[in-house]
Amino acid sequence: MSTDLLQRGKQIKLAVFDVDGVLTDGRLYFLEDGSEFKTFNTLDGQGIKMLMAAGVQTAIISGRKTPVVERRAKNLGIPHLYQGREDKLVVLDELLAQLNLSYEQVAYLGDDLPDLPVIRRVGLGMAVANAASFVRENAHGITLARGGEGAAREFCELILLAQGRLDAANAAYL
Repeated sequence: MSTDLLQRGKQIKLAVFDVDGVLTDGRLYFLEDGSEFKTFNTLDGQGIKMLMAAGVQTAIISGRKTPVVERRAKNLGIPHLYQGREDKLVVLDELLAQLNLSYEQVAYLGDDLPDLPVIRRVGLGMAVANAASFVRENAHGITLARGGEGAAREFCELILLAQGRLDAANAAYL
């Protein structure tokens, strides 16, 4: 764990997640009736709950819009959900104004081109292990886990560890 990542993680008050390729494995599943389903990792969900219990606010910003993501956010208690919004930096600006936070207080986990402007701008911009190469090259750090396979949990534990709310010996992925 780099000291730079831990230093960046200390000031985080808001953790923001992309969905497809980050909270899921990035595959889209369509049934014959046109409905869609996604699979989520329970380890990631627990990590998000741990962050919120520690006082870190959470949000999801996704370019796609599906009822499944709305259900997952509600199930986890994520208060800020933005779907169908391609320009994620504009959404983040709206959210920061609402919460009275600065970019330096934000951590973001993404995997592809729409995530890049946010990753470059926030205090802790991270990419999942299987993110597009140009995203990994611009991120402050890269998770060991792939999207949908515990990357979000690793991201959450990094923030908790940096803020002294998790002992390294108890971190599942670090």
